[in-house]
Amino acid sequence: MKSIYKRVLIKVSGEGLMGDGAYGISVDAVKKVAAQIKEVYEAGVEVCIVVGGGNIFRGVKEASKGIKRTVGDYIGMMATVMNAVYLQNVMEDMGLDVRVLSGLEIPQVCESYRYRRAKRHLEKKRIVIFAGGTGNPFFTTDTGAVLRASEMDCDALLKSTQVDGVYDSDPLKNPKAKKFDEISYNEVIEKRLGVMDLTAIAMARENKLPIIVFSQHEKNALQKVLAGKGNFTIIK
Repeated sequence: MKSIYKRVLIKVSGEGLMGDGAYGISVDAVKKVAAQIKEVYEAGVEVCIVVGGGNIFRGVKEASKGIKRTVGDYIGMMATVMNAVYLQNVMEDMGLDVRVLSGLEIPQVCESYRYRRAKRHLEKKRIVIFAGGTGNPFFTTDTGAVLRASEMDCDALLKSTQVDGVYDSDPLKNPKAKKFDEISYNEVIEKRLGVMDLTAIAMARENKLPIIVFSQHEKNALQKVLAGKGNFTIIK
């Protein structure tokens, strides 16, 4: 594989770690994600990762059931730390040098996020997993991913989802949904396409950070996207 990007941030959804389960973490699913990342890393690409927490807890959804949004968001951030530490352990078993940096201060579990520390890890060719979101409620993991990718000077943000790109409507509900091969930040915002929250899209636009949306289910999807091949949508 010859990547067209030198440094990327990969956004892995919490749901992508569930496998066929309804919730929780699937060992096989995590190993599959880790194996793809390992192949990319060993091909010379510098890798940052942000993992969601939707397989364990979803702050906004739970807030609608009566829990305060702030509390729900903090619980969701802790869920991302759980996923990140689990993924770290699996990747270390594969022989990779991985560090977890959290926006929440949990020193017994992982390092706290510091800009210069994160850059130093990347300079030492380590894989860095960013957990705990931004450390603040009311910001999604998508926004956290764009923020960290911008801070780390990544060439692109790669977002793995259940579908192979951005559509004008939900392709899982509408078989006639139209897929975009390329779309602008402004179009995503104006059409309110929902691929990422609007704050994340606006921040990516401001920092000129390309977002590549692809399916986590396609074989060798990550490697193909990095080579500019396969099925995906690029937002720029």
